[in-house]
Parts: sequence; structure tokens; C-alpha cells
Amino acid sequence: MSEAEFGPGRLPGPRAGARLHIVTGKGGTGKTTVATALALTLASRGGRVLLVEVEGRQGVATLLGEPPLPYEERELIPVPGGGRVCVLAADAESALLEYLELFYGMRRAGQALNRLGAVDFATTIAPGLRDVLLTGKATEAVRRRAGSRRRSSAPAPAPFHYDAVVLDAPPTGRIGRFLNVNTEVAGLARIGPVRDHADKVMGVIRSPQTLVHFVTLLEEMPAQETRDGIAEIDALGLRVGSVVVNMVRPPLLEEADLAAAACGELDGDELVAGLKAAGLSTADDLAAALAAEVRAHALRVGLEHRTRARLADLGRPMVDLPYLEGGVDRSALEGLADTLTEQGMGR
Repeated sequence: MSEAEFGPGRLPGPRAGARLHIVTGKGGTGKTTVATALALTLASRGGRVLLVEVEGRQGVATLLGEPPLPYEERELIPVPGGGRVCVLAADAESALLEYLELFYGMRRAGQALNRLGAVDFATTIAPGLRDVLLTGKATEAVRRRAGSRRRSSAPAPAPFHYDAVVLDAPPTGRIGRFLNVNTEVAGLARIGPVRDHADKVMGVIRSPQTLVHFVTLLEEMPAQETRDGIAEIDALGLRVGSVVVNMVRPPLLEEADLAAAACGELDGDELVAGLKAAGLSTADDLAAALAAEVRAHALRVGLEHRTRARLADLGRPMVDLPYLEGGVDRSALEGLADTLTEQGMGR
């Protein structure tokens, strides 16, 4: 598939104007937060961006303080400069009903199947079908041309054309299987509409305009999953984008003090004197507890440094996002988006 097939609106930059940004990461790393911030970053240039989530958790709605989102592309976030972020909470059951209507004209039959539980049954026993339907929602938006209309008997407004699409994808543990839809549907359909649909999906995913970004923490397990996930994506011949190190906390001490604390060599008398100078009458007891806390902090910082070095060995662009003490709201998301922009992600 050539780049021309994606239509106008390619975003400039050193990553050849990627239009589909797939965001994955181990659970608990803030994957949805990063995906949303990236959508804001991409829209900050005045374009329209679609943010698609596929895990059924309504994570984006929760993050934005919105009620659960329906199965439709809904404009939710205006961005200074004229940009817009639309959100689609995709689910396999609704996608299958839509698919039956578009390709077979089976709107009523599909609704009846849904009431009987057949749709949920089909997408449960055939995870390959489920994944191709979900990835298909994102890739169809990438392939969509300005002013195009979906093939449907029902009257509907022309769908939006997007400058970029961000897919909040499943965790790293199953990202390879989720994206490798051609293999997953091979046992379901070797020819026919399902196979044709899978080929179109895979054509976009394998395209130079698709990047897979990994969200991690400076902890051993998320970092190892990131390393494994990148190796899997490389083996599939897909393009890896950036490694986003989320929830980064700055060290509280200078390097020399951290080294001394890690070795248990802090000056206890100096700690006691400092606590007494602060007016604390129980300085002797507090000094021992404080020394233990400082040593734990120093050991954690050392582990983070080693983890960062192993991530750097992957040779991928790395981006840091800070830990937010007050949680994440719309204002915080805008700050994270600015941080991504400053570090060159999404260009």
C-alpha cells in the first residue's frame, strides 16, 4: 500500500509523517493517559485526531470526566490553535454488527443475532475475528479520504477525515497477536470479505505511516515487558516508535549524597543536628528513621538508573513524562502533551 492511499493531511517530521500511532504498555503504566496526551500533541498543530480505545474499559471517558461513551466518533477535546480530538470507544460486538450491515446488508438480522447472544459468542470463540474488527476501526479511519462516505443503506453524515489516529491498544503481553491480524484470521477465512478486510487492516499496520509506541516505568517488570514487546514487533516487521517513560520522579538528593545513602554511610550526627535545628525534640529517634527512608530512596534511584540504561540499549527514541502528584485531569493532560511536544514526539 502506497502512502498516497492514505490521502492528504500527512503530518511533517522525521518519522515520515506517521498517521497511525499505536500505544501499548504493561497494565498500570498509564498507557491510556499517554495515548490521550499524544492525541492532544498531534492535534496541537491544528488538525483533527481520532483517539480509539478498544479494551472496553471506557478509560478515556473516565480520564476526561465524561460519562461512558457510545459507539460513535465523538468530538470531545478542543485544542488551542483550532485542533480537535475525537474519541471512539470501539467494541467488537458493535463493530461486527456494523460489518454485517456494511458488507451484507444484515442490519436487522445482526440485531437479532445480538439479542440471541450470537455476536458476543462469535467474538469470544474467535479472538482473531475480534481483533481484526477492532483494529479495523482504527485503520479504516486512517484510510478514509476527505468527504468519503461509508457504504451503507442508512442515511448518515459523511464521516470525519483525520490527520492522525491514535490507538489505545491492548497491553504489551498481547500486542503482537492483536496486530498480527492476518495470521489470526487465517484459520477463520482464507478468502472472502473477512479475509479482504484483514488484508486491508494489515496493509495499514505494515505501512510506513504506522508506529507502535511503548509506555513503561523505571521498574524491572514493565521495562522487561517493553523489551520483549519491541522484540516481538520487530519480528513482525512493524515499525517501533518511541519508548515513553512515564511517572518519572526527580531524585531528591545530589549524586554524592545518594551514593553515601545507598551504602549506609550517611552522617548520623549531622542528621540529628539538622533535625534539632529544625526544632524537633525527638531528633535522635527521627534520625534513624530518616536515614532508612533516605537509603530506600537512594536504592530506588539506583535501580531506576540501571533500568533506564537497559531501555536506552534498545536504541529507540525515549521520552520522559513526570509523575503527577495531584492525579490527571484535562489541565494535566495538556501539560503532558506539551512535554511530549517539547521532546519531539509526534513530529
